[in-house]
Parts: sequence; C-alpha cells; structure tokens
Amino acid sequence: MKITGTFIDEITHDIPSQNWGPDEWAADFKVMRSIGIDTVILIRSGYRDQAVFNSWALRKHRPMLPARQNLAELFLDLAGQNNMKLLWGIYDPGDWEIDGRQALDINREFMNEVHEHFAGHEAFAGWYLTFELSRHDPQHVELVLDSGRHAKKLTPDLPTMISPYISGKKAPPGMKPIPRSQHEDEWRKIFQKIKECVDIVAFQDGHVDFLEAPEYLVLHSRLAREAGIACWSNVESFDRDMPIKFPPIDWRKLEYKIDVAREAGVDKLITFEFSHFMSPNSVLPAARNLFNRYCERFKLNIEDPNSNRHGQT
Repeated sequence: MKITGTFIDEITHDIPSQNWGPDEWAADFKVMRSIGIDTVILIRSGYRDQAVFNSWALRKHRPMLPARQNLAELFLDLAGQNNMKLLWGIYDPGDWEIDGRQALDINREFMNEVHEHFAGHEAFAGWYLTFELSRHDPQHVELVLDSGRHAKKLTPDLPTMISPYISGKKAPPGMKPIPRSQHEDEWRKIFQKIKECVDIVAFQDGHVDFLEAPEYLVLHSRLAREAGIACWSNVESFDRDMPIKFPPIDWRKLEYKIDVAREAGVDKLITFEFSHFMSPNSVLPAARNLFNRYCERFKLNIEDPNSNRHGQT
C-alpha cells in the first residue's frame, strides 16, 4: 500500500517556505504523479494575512498581503494536467479559539468566493476543513460542523475531509494526554455528530508512541466505519522526535507506519507533506534520500532529478 495523497503546505505555518515558482511546482507535481500520488490537499488557502490568491472576502475583514501569483489557479491547473484531484483547504485565521464565530463567518464568505471562482475547475474535488480537531469539545466540534455544512451546501456531491490529531504523549505543548479508552469514547461521540457533513477522516499518526500506533489505527478504522466515514491515515513524513522543527523522518519509521496502517485496513495513505519532506526537489537533502528509500521499497524506477541514481531494488 503506497502513499497516494499529500498535503500541499505553501502558506506555511511552522515549516519554512521553499520559495518555488511555477517551474519548480510543475516539476514536483510530475514527480508526485510518477510515484502514484493522485490526490493533493491544500492544507490551507490562507493563514492570517496571507492567501493563495487575492481574496476580496478576506480583505473585507482584515489587511492582507498581496498575492503576486495566483497559486490557486496554478495548483488546480497542475493537478488537472497530471490527472490528480485537489481538495481545497479553507482559510485559517490563526486564532480559531479566540473568536471561532468570527472565523466561521469569514470562512463562509471566503468559501463562497472560492466556489464562485474555482469550483468549476476539473481538478476541484472537495474541501479540506482546516481546523484540526482533537477532543470532544463542543465549541471545537461546532467549528467542523459549521464549515462542513457550508461546504455541503455549496457542493453537495463533493467530499469533505478532516485530519484530526490524537491527544497522546507527543501532543502539542499544553495538551494533556488522555488514555486510549477516553479517546475512543470521545471520538465515537464526535463521529456521530460530524457524519452528516464529513466524508473522510485522516488522523495524524505522529502524536502517539510508534508502538501504540497500530491500536489507534485499528480503532480509528472501526469507529469511522461505524459512522459511515472513509478512514485514511495521515502518515507524517517529518520527525516529531528530533529537537528541531522539523526534519524529514527516518525511513525506518516511515516504513513502519506505512506497514501498520495497511495492516489496520485504512482506505488510503496520505502524507504531510511530500514537497518538503519526501521530494527529490526539496531543499532538504534528507528528503531526497527518503525519496530514494521509498522508491526502493516499492520498486519504483523513478529518476532523482538531483542525482544520477535511480530508486531500485
């Protein structure tokens, strides 16, 4: 079971920009497709004062930096040229918890604008609801419900996706870890609420110990199917165990996570995030090495554009 989807993190939050232009992005989409990636997920189309295009909806609510290049059109066009689907990530104001209602009001206007200008593109295949849910907090669940309902109102036939995280031992600072039994109880309740407007769940796999991952993956598959929701796995290709943010993951860890996700019976593997942490085009040399190891494992004879080597076994 190979990785067949990836997030695109262009409006970056906690990883550096690679400063790519159209040619670099075109080369990376080509490599993605060559190893079997058929789905790209724009993790966010805006963050605070940046966006992938000049949005009138966002400028109504806050000063925005100019978008010199329309990355929305570029990514949709590249996805279309490579027979890939694109799930559109909504706007992240950076302060959901401070004023969630205002954030939702802004996003409804923004999603209307996106629908008007981009939803007719052949590659536009649904929505990614950017808010990362973790616990059964009514206010947080409502953020997903509200944005999901609006997405379904705009495009009833297209799927919506979320990528939650686990409140485990590697959860963000300030987040208290909870037992797996409590995680199960809370997510059974969450799924029953969000199943009306969420079609795909792809849990991030990096917030628990590696040896705990198989049990969580099986649990998520079972709970999602009980609710009629497709279960993917977000196989993170960066390493949370290092003292820096964030290097490409050790190949042995990635291989392990791919194997246990397959054994748990998930529907699809995606990653955060190919271009920075797995691509032969990445500015990080370790990402190019990770790409070679991945190609060796899956017998993909793909030329690394930055070397004379081929990924082979």
